[in-house]
Amino acid sequence: MIVGLTGGIGSGKSVAGDFFIELGIDVIDADHVSKNILDDNESAKKLFLEHFGEKFIDKNNNVDRALLRDEIFKNEDKKEALESIIHPLVREEIFNFIENSNSVYKIIMVPLIYETNSQDFYDKIVVVDCKEENQIIRASKRDNKTKNDIINIMKNQASSDERMSIADEVIKNDSSLDDLKKQVIKVHQKLLGINIDD
Repeated sequence: MIVGLTGGIGSGKSVAGDFFIELGIDVIDADHVSKNILDDNESAKKLFLEHFGEKFIDKNNNVDRALLRDEIFKNEDKKEALESIIHPLVREEIFNFIENSNSVYKIIMVPLIYETNSQDFYDKIVVVDCKEENQIIRASKRDNKTKNDIINIMKNQASSDERMSIADEVIKNDSSLDDLKKQVIKVHQKLLGINIDD
């Protein structure tokens, strides 16, 4: 079974993903794969340089993500060019992960399932959701960004209601880590087909 784990920026999906790993489930973070693919894959980097140029490469010969993020936020053509380079390689990594995983179910952590209309790829979708103010506080602290930066990112993501419309299971993350872990365990049991009383 292939499970999509999704949620907006700062929702806590990475922490939820870590709890699933603790339960023995294989998890791949599509965001992490896509962030590293330009640095790890020479042919992808070459294509990137052809489309974007050297100004997006930092002194360590890695992609300057902050500069690139600003560029693709204001330029739709650049965003599409970047996606055409990255997405096929990310898909390939994900298919390799699925093929090589022996986990009872596999989790693909993806921030943009609703936005990319890719929900049919998954057998189940788990949404990690929280109040917007919590998203802003967590993401700005974690990413060292301003409140406005986070709000702008959130505007480019699906709303909570949109994500809920594709959810098979919802994990609410407005409380403690302990509460989040309990909810992950509950969802894990449901995915295993174990009936539990609330």
